[in-house]
Amino acid sequence: MAFPHLQQPSFLLASLKADSINKPFAQRCQDLVKVIEDFPAKELHTIFPWLVESIFGSLDGILIGWNLRCLQGRMNPVEYNIAMEFLDPGGPMMKLVYKLQAEDYKFDFPVSYLPGPVKASIQERVLPDSPLYHNKVQFPPTGGLGLNLALNPFEYYIFFFALSLITQKPLPVSLHVRTSDCAYFILVDRYLSWFLPTEGSVPPPLSSSPGGTSPSPAPRTPAMPFASYGLHHTSLLKRHISHQTSVNADPASHEIWRSETLLQVFVEMWLHHYSLEMYQKMQSPHAKESFTPTEEHVLVVRLLLKHLHAFANSLKPEQASPSTHSHATSPLEEFKRAAVPRFVQQKLYLFLQHCFGHWPLDASFRAVLEMWLSYLQPWRYAPEKQAQSSDSQPRCVSEKWAPFVQENLLMYTKLFVGFLNRALRTDLVSPKNALMVFRVAKVFAQPNLAEMIQKGEQLFLEPELVIPHRQHRLFTAPTVTGSFLSPWPPAVTDASFKVKSHVYGLEGQDCKYTPMFGPEVRTLVLRLAQLITQAKQTAKSISDQCVESPAGHSFLSWLGFSPTDPNGLYPANDLDEMGQDSVRKTDEYLEKALEYLRQIFRLSEAQLAQLTFALGTTQDENGKKQLPDCIVGDDGLILTPLGRYQFAGQMVALCSRDDFLGSFCRYHLTEPVLANRHLLSPVGRRQVANHARGPRLSLRFLGSYRTLLSLLLVFFVASLFCIGPLPCSLLLVLGYLLYAMAMTLLTERGKLHQL
Repeated sequence: MAFPHLQQPSFLLASLKADSINKPFAQRCQDLVKVIEDFPAKELHTIFPWLVESIFGSLDGILIGWNLRCLQGRMNPVEYNIAMEFLDPGGPMMKLVYKLQAEDYKFDFPVSYLPGPVKASIQERVLPDSPLYHNKVQFPPTGGLGLNLALNPFEYYIFFFALSLITQKPLPVSLHVRTSDCAYFILVDRYLSWFLPTEGSVPPPLSSSPGGTSPSPAPRTPAMPFASYGLHHTSLLKRHISHQTSVNADPASHEIWRSETLLQVFVEMWLHHYSLEMYQKMQSPHAKESFTPTEEHVLVVRLLLKHLHAFANSLKPEQASPSTHSHATSPLEEFKRAAVPRFVQQKLYLFLQHCFGHWPLDASFRAVLEMWLSYLQPWRYAPEKQAQSSDSQPRCVSEKWAPFVQENLLMYTKLFVGFLNRALRTDLVSPKNALMVFRVAKVFAQPNLAEMIQKGEQLFLEPELVIPHRQHRLFTAPTVTGSFLSPWPPAVTDASFKVKSHVYGLEGQDCKYTPMFGPEVRTLVLRLAQLITQAKQTAKSISDQCVESPAGHSFLSWLGFSPTDPNGLYPANDLDEMGQDSVRKTDEYLEKALEYLRQIFRLSEAQLAQLTFALGTTQDENGKKQLPDCIVGDDGLILTPLGRYQFAGQMVALCSRDDFLGSFCRYHLTEPVLANRHLLSPVGRRQVANHARGPRLSLRFLGSYRTLLSLLLVFFVASLFCIGPLPCSLLLVLGYLLYAMAMTLLTERGKLHQL
């Protein structure tokens, strides 16, 4: 594509827009490479916003751009390779970014598309806690609409790249796209490896002119002084936007400003959707649900966390030791030490809390679970990985990780309790749910980890009165003097104070801490152990029934109500996906999970045996359970979530029949309209899709005053005609059967007319 050098920038933009419609993708990218090479920054800056939007899509999600979240090498190898080469951190697009960066161009980014807490803060004229936004807020001119951020080219590009994961519509389930194979996921990995290197330093920006590299242009807002990395924020610092003062940062830190920017943008766009105030409000059952992440979003965040652990752990031992900190330490080394606690911890905690509390109770929670477990195990990404012992026992967690465990105490304890509450409400007969319980138990059962967590709890619960010299301390962020980014006080070495600062910083000064190894949580663990034992028995019962004649499946068999499924499997859970092998896996996962829980909480064999005995379920001579799954409560046996659906298999089979009996059962056992009437929350709708849309039997109407009064009235009128209660009841049943049969025929006929 040949463009005269004297043509106007507007004509250049118009030509590129026309080519985007008329030319194939490969040709367009070749033309863009030539334009980036040949044109000066003065002309290129006019096409930059359009080009970024055409690649990553519009912020309102209408334009999908290059659709990087669906682009895969195995499906579209040519387009995939071209896109990856063009957007590579050392590729043409980044060369354009650096070309514009050298000329100090600014681009407006609308505040309205920022995450909720950030947008609300700026609109209230309060600076967000992240230095990413400082000296960037632009007030609208008189009569103008909306606030904007004035971003340099690198910031503008990374903002759009990160937000495209959020603003674009979720991928349709029918597409079956594997996130880790998509161009977007792989680009995130490449950008992290380039700008947050585990070996060496950050590569300098590529020069736009032949003959070498150009010096890294200083960012418009100086980087954060690294002295402030010693202690992370424990509260939001309220600063009015009018006080956007600049700081005199260490010039040496300019060499990694791109690394800082990349990490801060990723964290802000992907994690900062919940503030501490919003999180506390969300504890109310009447709270309106806010941003809901997708499974793809969670997988990308997990990639970020894994790389950050590798990045932080790439410090050499002499650099990682706090006693060796000196002014000679490079900015990159300081950044490695501060990246996780300073930028990630608080926002990740609130993000995980929301996911644990609002994610549907289905197998998709596995993505959230693995993200959480990845964060809890930084030792997995350390270069000095220890080899496992010959007997395949898990390796002991080294004491060197005790500070990480203590300064992330809530990540281990509060979220573990959140997982317990989820597990108690799920069907543990499902192999996928059983696997999640096994994964969590296995991680927490690693030798020495439970002891380190317990030590952290002891440090937090240590009374302040024991050490008088700590009486003057307040567990809040230091007072702001001068600039927002003024250096923090020296890092505190007292372990107890660090743990308290962590807990109060994430939960607030008035938080009520429930110890993971206290009596309340131990009770929950015992309940979970009881459910695991029940689920093992239920899985065995289902396995036995799978190989028997369908005629003996239930008390409904004498009516011909036995399942029509040739395999005789229960559709109430996903045991029918793999048959006997699935049952074996479930039993194996639950058996190991029970053993791990016993190790973590030091449960005795006698306690577990007593739990099994206290299930309160009777068995016949063949060992078959006569009661559905239940637990022993203060008022007797209580049905578990599994127990409420344990005859769902027979119901599904009945409703699947093509004869009159199937129609009759569908009329009584399915109510899709009522099931969705009041569910406005997207998470609620997903839960209904997984649990409440199947056939079910509800007898709640028998407990209403209206029904009882109506029956009394009918019996009273019948008594006037000398009809006793028993004949009256038989007449009522016969009348209802005739009515139900007529309604069944009319309903089925109506469906045929609709088809």
